[in-house]
Amino acid sequence: MKTEMVDIKTPDGACDSFIAYPDENGAYPAVLFIMDGFGLRENLFDMAKTIASRGYFVLVPNMFYRLGRAPLLDIRFPVRLEDLPEVRKKLMPMFQSYKPELGMRDIKVFLEFLGCQKHAHAGPIGISGYCFGGGMAIRTAALFPDRVNAVASFHGANLATQAPDSPHLLLNKIKAEIYIAHADNDQNMSSQQIEWLTAALEKSGTRYEQELYSGASHGFTMADLPAYNEDACKKHWKKLFDLLERALS
Repeated sequence: MKTEMVDIKTPDGACDSFIAYPDENGAYPAVLFIMDGFGLRENLFDMAKTIASRGYFVLVPNMFYRLGRAPLLDIRFPVRLEDLPEVRKKLMPMFQSYKPELGMRDIKVFLEFLGCQKHAHAGPIGISGYCFGGGMAIRTAALFPDRVNAVASFHGANLATQAPDSPHLLLNKIKAEIYIAHADNDQNMSSQQIEWLTAALEKSGTRYEQELYSGASHGFTMADLPAYNEDACKKHWKKLFDLLERALS
């Protein structure tokens, strides 16, 4: 497997990013992996390699690159449950500085990057987003409907709010197949939000599957966080690979 850290030039600076793909003797369907709020780190690299091992070219950009190169904060992984409150205090300023409109400007550059890679197919891509990356995945599929064939959100945060730019209001623009997995213990995605999201999905007419993972908490896919749930994570891999195989084969 080939892995590499690369800098992707954007209007606001260089975005440090991780890429992984099976080997240098072929071209593969591209998958954009949109990170969770804890940032670029070894666990995400391992997840990207898992996806690449199934025959995909995977790009994992540092969505917080404007604040600096990863790692941005001195956080010891795996994070212990007792350390989580202090870690969240460190992360909060990063979230507060991040604007979806800036992220979407970056996404355009990332898609252009993928389109120029000799080891990535030039056709439609898949996206897998985690935490705040779930909302970004939906936004991307809506803004670039002809480039995205598969979009997955795992423990996505605030996917349906009363904000005028809420991700669920964009679903009618999406052509891709959608898979959304919620944790049943997630303060970032309430039952009310899930109801709004479900109504929007039904109204959009797009092909989708939405599930509530029983016994899971926000962050259940992340092996380096206290919320990690092995069974839920295994299910996430199966659902993601089934989606990518259908949409990108």
